[in-house]
Amino acid sequence: MLLIRPLQENDLDDLYGMAQNAGKGLTTLPADRELLQRKIERTRESFNQRCAPEAGLYLFALEETQSRKTVGISGIEARVGLEEVFYNYRLSVTVNASRELGVHVRTPTLHLSNDMTDTTEICSLLLAGGYQGGGNGLLLSRCRFMFLDDFRKHFSEKVFAEMRGVSDKDGRSPLWDALGSKFFDMEFSQADMLSGLGNKSFIAELMPKYPIYLPMLPEEARAVIGMVHDNTRPALKMLQAEGFNFNGMVDIFDGGPAVEAFVNNIRTVRESINRHAMVVNKPMNLDVPPEQRVMISNRSFRDFRVTTLPMDCIGPDTVSIPRDVAEALLIESGDPVRLAPLKESALSPIHTLKGQESEDEKILDRVRHYRNRHGQD
Repeated sequence: MLLIRPLQENDLDDLYGMAQNAGKGLTTLPADRELLQRKIERTRESFNQRCAPEAGLYLFALEETQSRKTVGISGIEARVGLEEVFYNYRLSVTVNASRELGVHVRTPTLHLSNDMTDTTEICSLLLAGGYQGGGNGLLLSRCRFMFLDDFRKHFSEKVFAEMRGVSDKDGRSPLWDALGSKFFDMEFSQADMLSGLGNKSFIAELMPKYPIYLPMLPEEARAVIGMVHDNTRPALKMLQAEGFNFNGMVDIFDGGPAVEAFVNNIRTVRESINRHAMVVNKPMNLDVPPEQRVMISNRSFRDFRVTTLPMDCIGPDTVSIPRDVAEALLIESGDPVRLAPLKESALSPIHTLKGQESEDEKILDRVRHYRNRHGQD
C-alpha cells in the first residue's frame, strides 16, 4: 500500500537518496543532508503547530508500507517572502510609440518583481525511480489540495508553483548564461545550489534592477523563458488539469514559469466530497486502474494520512474501508473522511455523488434562508 503522511526523522536517508538522483535544477530539494534535516525539523514544528502559521512548511512523504520505504515527497510552503525577499521576473510588454513618426513598437520585457510575497507555494514534488506512473504522481501532488482545503486558515487564497526551467544534462541554463552569469562569476549549477541552501535573495539582490529587454538577449535564452524542463512536463500537466495557469512570472535563474490557482477553483477541491468511514472486515480488490480509484484522507492536521480506494467503496453516506487500510489511515468507523477522484474520468461516479451533494446543500441553503427570514434558529 502507498500512503501519504507527514515527513519524519527516519525519512532522511531515503530523501537524501532521491535528491541525489534528481539531478541539478530541483532547487527546493538539493542533495545536502544538513539542509534536508533542517527541512524535516521545520516540518515537524509545523505539523505540531509549534511555529507561526505563516511560517509553516508541510512536507508529505509517500511511503510504501510493506517495506516502510519513502518513495516520494511533496510539500506546501505556507507563505513565501516573509523572512527573505522572494523574487521573480514578471514577463510584460513595454510599448514605445510616436504618432509623428508612425512608430509603434512592443518590446517583451522582464521586470524584477516581489508580487508572490505572502502567497502559498506548492513545492518539492519528487518520486523515486521505479515509482513513476500508476497514479503515484497524481496521489503525491493532489493530496496537498485536500490538506489545503481542510485547513484553509493556514494558507492564502491563491496558491502557486514554480516550475523547473530549461537546462541541459550538464546543468547549463541558457537564460543564466545570457543574463545571470554576467553579474556573477559562477555556473548556473552553483547559483542553483546556493538558492536551494537559502541564499536566493542574496543572489537576486545583485541582479540588475532595471527592466531586461528580451530582444537584447540571444535567441537561445529568449526561447526558454516560460518553458519547463522535460522532466517537469508531467508535473505541469497535472497542475494544468487542476486549473493552474501561467501567471506571467518566471524564475530569475532559469526562466521557468510560475503557475497559480485560487483554492476554490482547484479541481480536487471542487470535486471532493465528505463521508463517514465504515470499517469492514471483508477483503477487497484494491488493485484497480487509477481512473477507478479515489483518494481518501483522514482530515487530521497533525496526523494527516491519504491513500486510495476503489470508487465502488463509496456509498450515499459512508465509505467502506478494509480494516488494514483504516489502521493505516488512523481512522475508525464513524470518523469523517474526505474523498476526491485520483484521475479525471467522465464515468466517475463521484461526479454524480458530488452533484447530489450540491443539490442537498442547495436545499439546506433554502431552509437556512427561510429560517433567517422568519426569525427561527
